[in-house]
Amino acid sequence: MNTKMTYSLTLFVALSIVTGCSSKSESTPTLSPAASPTTQATATATSSSPSPSATTAASATPKATPKATAGAVVPPTASPAPSKNGDIQVVAKPESVTVLVNKMNSLPSSYEPTDLVYPDIPFIFAEKIEKRKMRSSAAKAIEKLVAGAEKDGIHLAGVSAYRSYATQKSVFQRYVLKDGEEKAKTYSAVPGTSEHETGLAIDVTGSDGKCAAEDCFGGTKEANWLEKHAAEYGFIIRYPKGKSAITGYQYEPWHIRYVGVDVSKDIEAKKVTMEEYYNAVPVSK
Repeated sequence: MNTKMTYSLTLFVALSIVTGCSSKSESTPTLSPAASPTTQATATATSSSPSPSATTAASATPKATPKATAGAVVPPTASPAPSKNGDIQVVAKPESVTVLVNKMNSLPSSYEPTDLVYPDIPFIFAEKIEKRKMRSSAAKAIEKLVAGAEKDGIHLAGVSAYRSYATQKSVFQRYVLKDGEEKAKTYSAVPGTSEHETGLAIDVTGSDGKCAAEDCFGGTKEANWLEKHAAEYGFIIRYPKGKSAITGYQYEPWHIRYVGVDVSKDIEAKKVTMEEYYNAVPVSK
């Protein structure tokens, strides 16, 4: 009897163990009330969603981060000609003697030439003020030009040379108040886009000061001499007759721009504007 009972008990225990092992995997999804919130969240995400688990998504995030950062943080120099205002582009090398500045190509608003000097030529005013200055290379060239004109019996005087961004802003606003913005833009530059801000341009007239920066200067002996000889000294008539659709400005026989002798002679020989010479997009208006 004892032997039978012992055998029966042994058989019962063995069967219980076999039954318990076969049902463990089926009972795992069933959460006991004592399970922690973390365990519940993990189990729910695993069993209810076919998408990558929260753990997988979290581990993938750092891998994606460097790529996103590289795309978002782009050095300013990587952008071609950053836009200043609509189609106006900021020039890359404002200090270049041959820099193209016009209605579509602006100098940085903070730009100021570092080599401004007072050229030794007569001006129609006596004060040593900002608009009497030019960059060193241009100043030496204008001195030679004025001296050359004197030898030919032509007496020239400066009217206006360098202007800072702030000065150009004031000048432009004054013309807008006088004639309205649309008309002002045909003869005056929006601040940042004036050649005067380069320190390489100067308005000239006869020594008597008559027709200074006025239409009546055209056709005078001084204007004719400049048109014929300016290129010999590294200057060009920046806004020639019949080219307003390209330069964006009316004919200004008094406005000359220093570009260096080689370039000035080439532009003169080809009878083109700076825009055409550099194959730039025409400015029109």
